[in-house]
Amino acid sequence: MFKENLQTLARQHLLRELSLINSPSAPVISVEGREVLQFASNDYLGLTNHPQVKDAAMKAIEKFGVGSGASRLISGNITPHYALEAELAKFKDTEAALTFSSGYTTNIGVIPSLATTDSLIFADRLCHASLIDGCRLSRATLRVFHHNDVNHLKRLLAKPRSRTSTLILTEGVFSMDGDVAPLPEIAALAKECGATLLIDDAHGTGVMGANGRGTVEHFGLDSPHILQMGTLSKALGASGGFIAGPKDFVAYLINTSRSFIYTTAPPPAIAAAASVALAILQQEPQRRIKLWRNREFLHNGLVAMGFQLTDTQSPILPIMVNDPELGIQMSRHLRAEGVWIPAVRPPTVPKGTSRLRITVTADHSLEQLEIALRALRKVGTALKVL
Repeated sequence: MFKENLQTLARQHLLRELSLINSPSAPVISVEGREVLQFASNDYLGLTNHPQVKDAAMKAIEKFGVGSGASRLISGNITPHYALEAELAKFKDTEAALTFSSGYTTNIGVIPSLATTDSLIFADRLCHASLIDGCRLSRATLRVFHHNDVNHLKRLLAKPRSRTSTLILTEGVFSMDGDVAPLPEIAALAKECGATLLIDDAHGTGVMGANGRGTVEHFGLDSPHILQMGTLSKALGASGGFIAGPKDFVAYLINTSRSFIYTTAPPPAIAAAASVALAILQQEPQRRIKLWRNREFLHNGLVAMGFQLTDTQSPILPIMVNDPELGIQMSRHLRAEGVWIPAVRPPTVPKGTSRLRITVTADHSLEQLEIALRALRKVGTALKVL
């Protein structure tokens, strides 16, 4: 059965395989023995390899060991976890925060605590798989609104509701399209109908807003009652996820969230590293300035060449090719040119929307951006995309 299914995926150009990378995440990486320019990392601010971040992790290992030894509720609630959560709450301007082992486990743990079989959930059509899986685990009634379509959400909310609670889900910055949710309008609807609003700000945290606090800051929203999910693995360069919100809500999660309760606590070294990364993010705004400068340069170059992009407003720059086979061909040709941009195909994105998902970071040099643009022009022309 497995072999037949794999053959079917291969015929559809949807088969996925792992590529061996034997170097740190950086603008230049070694893929199966060959150095290439990387435009696929979410390490937006280049903090994964920051000396202070690595030093914090090593010092925490010296003091606390590698693993946590138990779940947070048993004996794994170690000082770096507590310190990081206090710092995240202050950064997100909320009363409290709670960390999880990943962004995925954050969403599948938080949503079933917010919604039950008696609840109603409204989710954007392009919400991340972890949000959708969280909805399924909650067994709540799920209604999907058109992507970033506030009017459609409003019409759905206006229909009679007999459920005991209502939850609205959206990403702040959408991970595959790079566009930004209309949060002011969604927040206003949530307040008007008494719904809880949960924003997955994995790709907004550290990137959006005057101080990098995310899409809530970007729009100048009043944040205490908005639930903000984020990750430590993107702009913060570490690993893990978190939720920030009211103190009582976090206390409730500690008692109800299965993916928090029934798992070993994240390594204390990761929490210590994330704390230092969070401090650097705030102390070195030039990193975010460089990120956006690089983003504008690359975006403008792609548009000038005639590539079809999404309505992106972030460092995520997807080139739409629609056909998965064409996406694979472009990716392979780019790799031959020394540029690493994997193709993203269904089911990660909807059928007919395959793409090359380019991400740019603060660590990319102008020369590297120019090399990437030249390679993209050459491959795009050869494959008749341009």
